[in-house]
Formats: sequence, C-alpha cells, structure tokens
Amino acid sequence: MRALLSVLIFVLSLCVAHAETGIAAFYGGGRTASGEVSGPNGLTAAHRTLPFGTKVLVTNMRNGRTVVVRIIDRGPYGRGRVIDVSRAAARELDMIGSGTTSVSIVRQ
Repeated sequence: MRALLSVLIFVLSLCVAHAETGIAAFYGGGRTASGEVSGPNGLTAAHRTLPFGTKVLVTNMRNGRTVVVRIIDRGPYGRGRVIDVSRAAARELDMIGSGTTSVSIVRQ
C-alpha cells in the first residue's frame, strides 16, 4: 500500500503545471541569452529559470488579458519581477501605458 501511494504521489507531481505570480515588465529587444535576436513584434519573454523554447501563458491580473510567449532570454534583473515580455506581448496584455503589471504565468 505504501509503495502504491508513493507511485501515485510521484505521478501527480509530474502533472503539476509550473505556475507563478508576480510583476512583469516589457523590453524592446536585441541579442538574447539563447542567441536569438529578438524584435519588438515577436511574442517572446525573458525568465530566470525556464528552459529556452518553453511556452508560457501570461495573464494580466488587472484586466484578464492573456498572451502565450516563448522564453528566449534570461532575466528579468529588476527586483521583484518574474518575467519580462516583448513589446508585442505587452500590447496584447494592455500594459504599455503602465510599464509593469501583476501577472500569473502558467507553463504550457
């Protein structure tokens, strides 16, 4: 019985989506840590730990708007931020005016 419970807990841990909340900002683009050159029109982002190429659903907690971005860079380096999104993603999230916003991030 104990072994079955251990296996069940292990399987459930594999199914848990990576999710976090915090502050997002946006950036203009340039050379990235992955070697790609990002521009203002791509739906991309920088995250400290997620693997390059990972897609995440970013939700603006203030207005409910969402966007799926691909992680291509490391950062953010600003204190208290969890993700930096491209200008195009910031437009989708309606955060250009404020510069930052509260977001939730769910790995896809």
